[in-house]
Amino acid sequence: MTKKGTTGTAFVPERIRQAILLLRGHKVMLDFDLAELYGVETKALNKAVKRNLARFPEDFMFVLSHREFENLRFQFGTSRWGGRRYRPYAFTEQGVAMLSSVLRSERAVLANVEIMRAFVRLRAMLSSHEELARKLAALEKRYDAQFKAVFDAIRQLMAPPEPARRPIGFGTGRP
Repeated sequence: MTKKGTTGTAFVPERIRQAILLLRGHKVMLDFDLAELYGVETKALNKAVKRNLARFPEDFMFVLSHREFENLRFQFGTSRWGGRRYRPYAFTEQGVAMLSSVLRSERAVLANVEIMRAFVRLRAMLSSHEELARKLAALEKRYDAQFKAVFDAIRQLMAPPEPARRPIGFGTGRP
């Protein structure tokens, strides 16, 4: 399902989900992706953020390191000479929420709602996977001892048979 902003551009949940990256252990969105969703230039978004830096502490927003930026350029195939020359801002979920107070257009509000929904869906998906992993680990611990004999028997059946050895030397043919 898509939502239309004031300029007619659709907010596709899959596009938003693809823009959420994992950096430094945080789920973040980069300034250029957010600017596209909000329908503003990246430069304008960054100026609004710089005018309101007190609203964006380090756990809300950070600048990518040189290494992270190079890795990002490599991933997207951007030329060293073309495109952006400064490192992008990465906004955590809280930083994205704070952007709605800095960018006050109707489109920014609609985009923020969809982005927050994407973060919530992502968090729910991750928690269900963590719960499944915990249950599996508990089952392995619980049944490991009981099935050890079964696993050992299976391993023995899977092992190739030892070749029959003939005695070395000439035999007389008699057993």
